[in-house]
Amino acid sequence: MNVRDFFLSKYPESSLLIQRLHKFSDEKLHKTFLKRHDDLPMKEHATQNLDPYWNPDFAKGLESWGNGNAWEEIQFLVSGCDGRILDIACGTGKVIQILHKFPKIEIYGCDISDFLIQKAINRGINKNKLIVCDATNMKYEDNFFDFSYSIGSLEHFTESGIEKCIAECYRVTKRHSFHLVPVSRSGINEGWKTTVQSFHNNSINWWNEKFSLFYTEVIILGSCWNDDLSVGKWFICCK
Repeated sequence: MNVRDFFLSKYPESSLLIQRLHKFSDEKLHKTFLKRHDDLPMKEHATQNLDPYWNPDFAKGLESWGNGNAWEEIQFLVSGCDGRILDIACGTGKVIQILHKFPKIEIYGCDISDFLIQKAINRGINKNKLIVCDATNMKYEDNFFDFSYSIGSLEHFTESGIEKCIAECYRVTKRHSFHLVPVSRSGINEGWKTTVQSFHNNSINWWNEKFSLFYTEVIILGSCWNDDLSVGKWFICCK
């Protein structure tokens, strides 16, 4: 099942909204703006490279990479939601801006980079709904948000960081949390890769085990995002 079919099954009355959003395609729609290279096996003490999050060229790439796939998919997922939603690793706030059209949701954002948060503020997003913080130790009260999501972010954390981040998502979110991550085309755990951004390129089962440490139900949906090494999967995590 893909995101569009999942949405239709939950909200069949919203066919007009679906007509207005971009139609999905099974073909490759968009290449990631970061070319992955110099793959290395996973190291026991692999560390996350944070330098790109203060790089202007990287910030520019964040403005377009999800066009035609991830950014249409998140609209399907949140269009039936209401209440407060957290964008985890919100970057320049592009997705928050896209989702502003939905009147029943109130979107907040957090990111580790003050440079990227300032760009979100500069685009007109309310600074009172943005904070600079590490997603493994978020500055929110328990169950403050009704929903939360991350798009292409969790894979860049260390393995222990991934588990801490998922635990924090569980803590601050009342209902469902949506996460888009790349899974390996090979279907095996290829481990930690080094690129402009270091990342985990592992199997669906590897990710499902991580989310299932905290959530009682995890629904896996296909995404139209893909590149040469990975395909996108949405993990819908339900309390």
